[in-house]
Amino acid sequence: MDGTQSPDNSKIDIWSEAGTTRVPFEVYKDAGIYAQELEKIFYGASWNYVGLECEVPQAGDFRRNFIGEREVLMIRKDDGALSVVENRCAHRGAQLCQALSGNTGNAIMCPYHQWTYTLDGELTGMPFKRGINGKGGLNPDFDLRAHGLVNLRVESLNGVVFASFDHDVPGLSEYLGPDMVKYFTRIFDGRGLRVVGYERQVIDCNWKLQMENLKDPYHAGILHLFLISFGLFRLDQESKCLVDDSKGHSVLMTAKGTEEGKEDTGGVRIAAPDFSLTDHDLIQPRLEFPDNVTLSIQTLFPSIIIQAQCNTLATRQVIPKGPGSHELVWTFFGFEDDDNEMKDLRLRQANLMGSAGYVTLDDAEALEFSQVGLSGSHDGDAAVLEIGGKDCESNDHLVTESLIRGFYMRYRDAMGHGKVGV
Repeated sequence: MDGTQSPDNSKIDIWSEAGTTRVPFEVYKDAGIYAQELEKIFYGASWNYVGLECEVPQAGDFRRNFIGEREVLMIRKDDGALSVVENRCAHRGAQLCQALSGNTGNAIMCPYHQWTYTLDGELTGMPFKRGINGKGGLNPDFDLRAHGLVNLRVESLNGVVFASFDHDVPGLSEYLGPDMVKYFTRIFDGRGLRVVGYERQVIDCNWKLQMENLKDPYHAGILHLFLISFGLFRLDQESKCLVDDSKGHSVLMTAKGTEEGKEDTGGVRIAAPDFSLTDHDLIQPRLEFPDNVTLSIQTLFPSIIIQAQCNTLATRQVIPKGPGSHELVWTFFGFEDDDNEMKDLRLRQANLMGSAGYVTLDDAEALEFSQVGLSGSHDGDAAVLEIGGKDCESNDHLVTESLIRGFYMRYRDAMGHGKVGV
């Protein structure tokens, strides 16, 4: 299969005339729809995040990752360029590399029958190609060139690597658009990157709920009482939400407030109003970019998030694992020129903001509650997305679901429903 074929699905036309202000609950739980998402979105004309260049510094270094449910390997070649190939032997389908990272040397060899490939995925040979004593082996007309690994198109932007199964997809910069490239390169500004650490968590909800969550500033001013209490995020802060022309990519940005006035929380009840920190330096951002923004979350269709919160920098990759589950992989990073104080601050804040910190635990629990609730829904039931209006446009406030509506405009277009408005 070349990534363009789609399974038959009788429930494909389930969207109402309300457009993206109503999202059918079927899209979060139907196996047929999920199968089409994999083929049309992840294996189709999309650029998918596969890692950072600094994760594979030496020739032969690899990093194992997923695009949809297909395993891929990001590999540093002998000439310094990168390749991305599917982690599946062309012989009998065996997994080539089992470790998350490592070094393959100057070739990739299948552990099952030792079929061997270049770092570009070209098949070079195998044991007993001509058999033994003239008996057995491959037919003389077997073409090694026609039996290489599935090779993906690769592009890198300031040290961040993307790949696509579709070799005809528009270039990465065109796919992102000039506005999203501008905000992407605000963080990835060309300085050398270094990995601070990784976190991985499995969350039992549909992958799109995770993407919605990162496009939903409205919830953050209600659910995350830690952020509210210490002025890290409140809905009355200076802010903006921006969408690209495709509506699928977006960025939201805010400037940190103060702990004074934390009682003004829009009617949100705080369970522990006397909650306090013993180390306030932990939440005091050290300004490092040419603006006063202390939180930016950029979401790129279909499934990657670039987060900069205080001095916590991370990519958050959403990997679908069936209709009702996904894996969220955090790659915390910094810059090669970070001083020791910044290195320590990034590490401490990563523990504060990460999967076991004071914020993301809230999200994981709320998302799993959502999946449980909608799993019992009936045909025709749908999520309501009318906070902040019915359209999708950039704005200067956070009480909105506009970015989620935009995501589903792009989603509908990719799935073949047409990019509707309201």
